[in-house]
Amino acid sequence: MSVGFDLIAEAARTLRPLIVETPLVGSPGLDAAAGAHVLCKADNLQRTGSFKYRGACFRLSRLTAEERARGVIAFSSGNFAQALAAAGAAAGVAVTIVMPVDAPRTKIDATRGYGAEVVLSEHGARNREEAANELAMSIAAQRGLTKLHPFDDEYVVAGQASCGSEILRQAAARGETLDALVVPVGGSGLIAGVALAVRKLSPGTRVIGAEPEGFDDLRRSLDAGVRQRVVPGARSICDALQAATPGAVPFGAAQDAIAEGVSVTDAEAVAGMRAAFVHLKLVCEPSGAIALGAVLAGKISGAPRTIGVVLSGGNIALEDYIRLLAA
Repeated sequence: MSVGFDLIAEAARTLRPLIVETPLVGSPGLDAAAGAHVLCKADNLQRTGSFKYRGACFRLSRLTAEERARGVIAFSSGNFAQALAAAGAAAGVAVTIVMPVDAPRTKIDATRGYGAEVVLSEHGARNREEAANELAMSIAAQRGLTKLHPFDDEYVVAGQASCGSEILRQAAARGETLDALVVPVGGSGLIAGVALAVRKLSPGTRVIGAEPEGFDDLRRSLDAGVRQRVVPGARSICDALQAATPGAVPFGAAQDAIAEGVSVTDAEAVAGMRAAFVHLKLVCEPSGAIALGAVLAGKISGAPRTIGVVLSGGNIALEDYIRLLAA
C-alpha cells in the first residue's frame, strides 16, 4: 500500500488522544544567531522523549487481534525502542527489542523500564542496525512474533507525518508560513511523513533533510534517484541517525516531496544542542538537534526568511550532555 494523505489523516485522528501536541517555539536570540526567523518543533518533549512515539502508536493500532496476542519485535538503537516499549505497555502488547550492544546505556535501561524485553546484538565491523535487524528477524521466526520496522513501514511513516501537520497548523495559528522545514534524517521515516504532509498542506514549503556527515545516504539517494548506502566505517555522535540506507517505503513515498539533504558535522550538531538550551531552554540529544545545527551553520540554501526546525529527540545521559556542551 502507499502512504496517501487519507492514511496520514487517519493516523492524525488516531494519535490525537495518545500523543502530546508538542510546542512550536522560537526566540529573538535564536533568530539573531541563525540570521532568519526560526520556529522549532519541540518533539524532544514528546512521550518517551522523541517523535518516534507517533509512529510506534499508530503502527500498534493497526495490528490484528492475532498479532497483538503473539507480541511484537523490532530493532532499534534507542528512540524507537523506548517508543514501542511504552506504546506496547499502554496497548497491552508484549514488546521485544533488539538493540546494538553499543547503544547508549540510558536508552537500553529506559527501554527495559517501559517493560520491553531487550536483546543485545553484536555487530563487529558491520552496520549495527542491519545486524540488529537480522537478529530480530531470526527471533521473530523462532518465537512467532510480529516483526515491526522502525521506519520502513507505511503505518510508521503515516504516524510520523502528524509531526508535520502539527507544525503547519501551529505556524498558521501564529499567522506565519514556513519557507523551509528542516528535519533530522536517519532511515527517512520522519522526513518522509513530514514531507508528504507538507506537500498536501503547504506546497510552497521546502522540506530539507539534515544528516550526520558520513551518513548522508538520503542526500546522495536524492541526487542519484535510487537509494544509496552510508560510507563504510562512518562514525558520528548522532547515534539515532545511523541507518545504512533510506527505507524503501519512505524513500519511494516521499522522494519527490523532499527538496534536498545537507550533511552536518558532529560539532555543528553540538552547536544545535547548545543553541536549543541557551535560546529555548530545551535539552536535545545530538541527533535531535542536528536540523538546528544545519540552520545555524548556514547550510540551508535559498535564503529562506522563516524556517521550521524539528527538534526530534532529547534522550541523552546527563554526563554525556554536560561533556558535549563543555567541549
